[in-house]
Amino acid sequence: MAQSDRSEESEQSEGPPNGVERREGERRSVVDRRGGLERRRGPGRRRTDERRSAEEGEMTEEQFEFLMAINEYKRVNKRPFPTWTEVLDVIKALGYRKVAEPQDIR
Repeated sequence: MAQSDRSEESEQSEGPPNGVERREGERRSVVDRRGGLERRRGPGRRRTDERRSAEEGEMTEEQFEFLMAINEYKRVNKRPFPTWTEVLDVIKALGYRKVAEPQDIR
């Protein structure tokens, strides 16, 4: 195959596969499918799943504080799964101390 044949062939294959330009057809209308829901809380501010759960009453403030402390510990120490000893250290760092007799956890 000569060099000129190759360039002609590549020029022909550069267009759309079916020969129809997409821009020439009718434009599709854009439909907002969000149903009026407010997706953002401001410019670039989305709630984390933890924050959303806490705000919607699925978590108490105490539970949220514990969750955030564990997440911070995991981030700082690069530990995706802290041991129970490490979890106890986080609990103590939050200020919890054993002051009462143990109770059944049922």
